[in-house]
Amino acid sequence: MWTIIKFDKKNLEFLKKDFQEKLGEGFAIYTPKLFIEIYKKNKLINKEFNLLGDYLFCYHKNFKNPETINKLKFTRGLKYFLHGFIQSQKEIKKFIQKCKSYENNEGYLVQNFFELYINSKYKFTSGPFVEMIFKIINLQKNKINIMLGNMKTTIKKDEFLFIPQ
Repeated sequence: MWTIIKFDKKNLEFLKKDFQEKLGEGFAIYTPKLFIEIYKKNKLINKEFNLLGDYLFCYHKNFKNPETINKLKFTRGLKYFLHGFIQSQKEIKKFIQKCKSYENNEGYLVQNFFELYINSKYKFTSGPFVEMIFKIINLQKNKINIMLGNMKTTIKKDEFLFIPQ
């Protein structure tokens, strides 16, 4: 059974180690990640981001038992277990499967993971327009018509990285 955990980013290794000791074998941790290359002051900076910030998914067969959750409540690095995970197993599994289907060879999510919507705003995270916000005017199969300030232009979907604004 999957659960959603809010964790302390500084103590993630303690959390993993303590869960390994308390749960034994059969537990898994999954955190969907993005890898972004940003140009800053003419330097290329590589950054890794957790898609969910300081939340992660954790699997163990005994999570349906409330005693297991109570035993883990005061683990180093754990802030809390998100309530309602027992009723949301279908949605959690569906989201994890979607994330895993959009991962590249290194385990990072690819740009196609985000669904694009017309008239929505996005921010470039790579290329010459880094940190600039644009609005999608029209979607085509491999191209996107955008409005960047007062200028209309067309970009390829996989040419630049961008995130929802």
